[in-house]
Amino acid sequence: MSERESMEFDVLIVGGGPSGLAAAIRLKQLSPDASVCLVEKGGEIGAHILSGAVLEPRALDELIPDWRDDPPALATPAAEDKFMYLTEKGGYQLPTPPQMNNHGNYIVSLGNVCRWLGAKAETLGVEIYPGFAASESIIEDGVVKGVVAGVMGITREGEEGPNFQPGMELRARYTLFSEGCRGSLTKKLEQTFHLREGVDTQTYGLGIKELWQVPKENHKPGTIWHSTGWPLKTDTYGGSFLYHLGEDLISIGFVVGLDYPNPWLSPFEEFQRFKTHPMVRAMLEGGKRIAYGARALNEGGLQSIPKLVFPGGMLIGCTAGFLNVPKIKGTHTAMKTGMLAAEAVVAALADENAPAQLDSYSDAVKNSWVWEELNSVRNIRPGFAKFGFVGGMLNAALETYITRGKSPWTLKHHADHSSLKKASEAEKIVYPKPDGKLTFDRLSSVFLSNTNHEEDQPTHLKLRDSARWLPINWEQFAAPESRYCPAGVYEAVGVEEGKPRLVINGQNCVHCKTCDIKDPTQNIDWCTPEGGGGPNYIGGM
Repeated sequence: MSERESMEFDVLIVGGGPSGLAAAIRLKQLSPDASVCLVEKGGEIGAHILSGAVLEPRALDELIPDWRDDPPALATPAAEDKFMYLTEKGGYQLPTPPQMNNHGNYIVSLGNVCRWLGAKAETLGVEIYPGFAASESIIEDGVVKGVVAGVMGITREGEEGPNFQPGMELRARYTLFSEGCRGSLTKKLEQTFHLREGVDTQTYGLGIKELWQVPKENHKPGTIWHSTGWPLKTDTYGGSFLYHLGEDLISIGFVVGLDYPNPWLSPFEEFQRFKTHPMVRAMLEGGKRIAYGARALNEGGLQSIPKLVFPGGMLIGCTAGFLNVPKIKGTHTAMKTGMLAAEAVVAALADENAPAQLDSYSDAVKNSWVWEELNSVRNIRPGFAKFGFVGGMLNAALETYITRGKSPWTLKHHADHSSLKKASEAEKIVYPKPDGKLTFDRLSSVFLSNTNHEEDQPTHLKLRDSARWLPINWEQFAAPESRYCPAGVYEAVGVEEGKPRLVINGQNCVHCKTCDIKDPTQNIDWCTPEGGGGPNYIGGM
């Protein structure tokens, strides 16, 4: 390997999502002379940002109080809230829980919000390097000193190709990791520094999203529509969102908890089926699907948050798991944790007693409204896993209206990959074929995500032990990865000949990380591909 050049900064931020950008802005607000660098694996800020997003502006108000004078594109004030329980042919409107009351919030394109925040950060002097994937952490004498980023041109065979670039060592006094859900470097840091000791395992959902341009008569700006129930069975946690933003856009998505038990279930197909419901069809009819994407999200809440501080660095935002699941929001909590981390770093930069100052970040989070908010809803998501759908709804009502989050107990989580039944023990699900107008197949969907990877590079989806696939994934679970992947990456071939084998179409990957989470023996390792690879979500996503 060629010798790498290096650059030195006061602070390095890995990831250009809401938490990383909020941290960068706060750092420069408080310490204008500090050198701050942010690296982002997407080809531009916002390229990998996918969210059905209703923004609670609490953190943004603290960070940029006058933001409404120059708001991000497509920021639509919230208007009507609807929370529906769906049956196959109809549905019932349920009382909107207080956590889901969106008065004062905004429907946004989170990608546009990040682009807008990125411009603010650059104006303050933050150095932003998009298309610069961080592939490994630099750890020396037990202290994180930065990351290696920008390695390119390694061939499939692992050799240096004609366009090889060894990458750079980006070194910093402090490194903030804001990689989003299931960060590839974060999961290694959790192991190295034992950050998950004493906390629950994380639990996840898979969110699949489309952006539709609809006839104006179907569009009601500011409408926020959520549902639970059909098409999911009562043993599977999940639900939908439809957000009317802009002049004629609907952001529609479906989330399935990755602790589902049936290996025959396909979250992608459940989403397509959901769109055929009469109430949903009526909103989309006559429209055109213009974008598609998918992303895993943390659902563990308070009891799954790891230790946030380690020598030389911190975890911020969704890489640590600050999503408020019942509220269906995490941008405000992610931004606030980034801001709190920035404040701790500024204190550390000014004080030689730096480790103690870094520890103040953990204390600040626990004393903030973020912790209070997550504590109040900590039992709602695990209640569905423990008590089923009906019991989960009753538990949610108890926690919301009776105990108000002050129950003397805290429910636990279990690992999602351990929840699958054997294929022979589960009901096989036969999904309808797509019609090409309302429902679609995976490959046409991936096309709309604009995903792209250089073909002659090592696959970023690796089996830790290739010998496990046939006796476990195939023979016991009937290749569930071919169904839980929303991008057609995993394919069982040779079945008819009696010689099944796994083909990994890594070029299709939209970086959702579901395979890294749901594989029954944790055999799939999602690694960082070359910078700029993956999806390129358009402005409305």
